[in-house]
Amino acid sequence: MSSEVSSLTDLGGDLAGTYRRTVSSGTTIDPALAEADLAAVLRDGYVVLPDLLTPEQLDEIRESVGPLLDRHGRNHFEGHTTQRVYSVLNKTAGCDRIADHPRVLALLDRLFLPNYLLSMLQVINILPGEQAQMLHTDDGFYPIPRPRAALGAATIWAIDDFTADNGATDIIAGSHRWGDRLPAESDRAPVVMSAGSCVFFLGTLWHGGGANRSDRPRLAVTAQYCEPWLRPQEAFTLSTTRDTARRVSEDLRRMLGYSIHPPFIGQVDGMHPKRLLEPGAQAL
Repeated sequence: MSSEVSSLTDLGGDLAGTYRRTVSSGTTIDPALAEADLAAVLRDGYVVLPDLLTPEQLDEIRESVGPLLDRHGRNHFEGHTTQRVYSVLNKTAGCDRIADHPRVLALLDRLFLPNYLLSMLQVINILPGEQAQMLHTDDGFYPIPRPRAALGAATIWAIDDFTADNGATDIIAGSHRWGDRLPAESDRAPVVMSAGSCVFFLGTLWHGGGANRSDRPRLAVTAQYCEPWLRPQEAFTLSTTRDTARRVSEDLRRMLGYSIHPPFIGQVDGMHPKRLLEPGAQAL
């Protein structure tokens, strides 16, 4: 039997109260560690989280995404000498652990409202000879003036070592606090880190892929996130099959949009979208 709704808090699930908000796996991270990560992010706009993946896990990711690297970028921003894979969740489960890593979710839990969303999951392989990407911010397409709090955040995971010469992501530390100031190319500095590490940065931080002056590709996976009341870059409820949504973790399922931002954002026919994943559920 459903209880009487008397406050917005009561609308945290669907109106019938069938689906309660689940706890993020970020809660498994030592709070002191998560708070130290958060302090670095708020101070510098980014933090490097070292050695989160084992060599065996890196090999699994390389094996799973390698066959998918068959398309180059379509413009200077994507990179004509860069390979990109979109709709990753439908094509391989190899990158799931990147999108819902507890160390990352612990940060997101502290930065955004509950039921924040996955905005993009993408494989990026920068080939030798690629030029530096233009500097940009990942939540700059939301038309809200700066300076402001970040509306999104991103991770870039080094599947290969990131070096100063092979296309490591360039960042401008502290630029997340800027207003209308535009960056200078001379301000950019590479994030050098070992394979298995990731850089987490706010959506307001100026950054861009570096030039690959080496003789080998630089493979990475990026996962981006946004507040639950914003439209994600990828329409996951359209691009991701229900079988995929049933396969992934509860954290990922929630971030794909099978969740509600109180009181009604994300509802389907007046009800919680998770009902669409139940056995026998019919397509609308």
